[in-house]
Amino acid sequence: MGVYILRRMIAAVLLLLIVTAATFVVFFLVPRLAGATPDDLASRYVGRTASPQVIHQIAINLGFTDPMWVQYGRFVKGLVLGAEYSTGPTTVHCPAPCLGYSFLTQNPVLPDLLDRLPVTMSLAAGGALIWLLAGVLTGVVSALRRGSVFDRAAMGVALAGVSLPIFFTGLLALSVFSYWLGITAPGGSYTPINDNPLRWAYDLLLPWITLAFLYAAAYARLTRAGMLDTMGEDFIRTARAKGLPEHTVVLKHGLRAALTPILTIFGLDLGLLLGGAILTESTYSLPGIGKYSVDAVVNNDLPKVLGVVLVGSIFIIVANLVVDLLYAVVDPRVRH
Repeated sequence: MGVYILRRMIAAVLLLLIVTAATFVVFFLVPRLAGATPDDLASRYVGRTASPQVIHQIAINLGFTDPMWVQYGRFVKGLVLGAEYSTGPTTVHCPAPCLGYSFLTQNPVLPDLLDRLPVTMSLAAGGALIWLLAGVLTGVVSALRRGSVFDRAAMGVALAGVSLPIFFTGLLALSVFSYWLGITAPGGSYTPINDNPLRWAYDLLLPWITLAFLYAAAYARLTRAGMLDTMGEDFIRTARAKGLPEHTVVLKHGLRAALTPILTIFGLDLGLLLGGAILTESTYSLPGIGKYSVDAVVNNDLPKVLGVVLVGSIFIIVANLVVDLLYAVVDPRVRH
């Protein structure tokens, strides 16, 4: 078990190094290969209103005229030790880990992301809890009652949940439950959990349900398919022949064997959401990482976009590392 954990952690560190290299290639090397000049890259750091002279000076200050290997070394050094950025008359320090410095807001990117991280984590955690419980429970019941009215109705709703985009269901839910019935909080409402836990849950209830409706549908279909395959296996018939209670057969033997693909997709989905639930946060005007990335793209602020990509990649790697470790708990064969 210890060797398995060590091997997974080493693989996660190596993957993180590969991600940083790939991020540099996508944001800096590929545009140069496509014909972009250093001034073109610098224009993405200073917004849309800067003059050509200012852009050229920024390109020199940021080192975009240096060889690519020098730029990559400076990029990695900034992640590990911090970086210095020349704004003209002064030089600003971006402490490690430096994910970039926004010349539009005159702030490092990481503190901005940390300020918005609680919103995204609250949205992802609540939505994940709802969709995991609702999706898995619905899938198990549908598999046990295959062909019943409940099975057909649940899979019909699941198909609708997978098919409908979240900006449609989100706006529809806002119109009905917030502005018409007045049951839930309107868009743009967020209260930190430390200030008022009940208000925090009330503000995020509708975004949680909307987000969970999209994901629970996929989890219900995946759980149903896995349970149908598992419940016909020989070890399930053996467990029943031994006289075990039906709930023990279903939960301890059937569901546990079907959890592996569910854990896989759950780790990926949760990591992606922690990197920014762009559509949900934009629909409900929540000041999270997803909304932050959209504003960065609109304002042509490349350092913010770069920071979001790096943070999202880290969350995905960590989430998949946790899933790999949970494999050993769900399936003992993985330990060997």
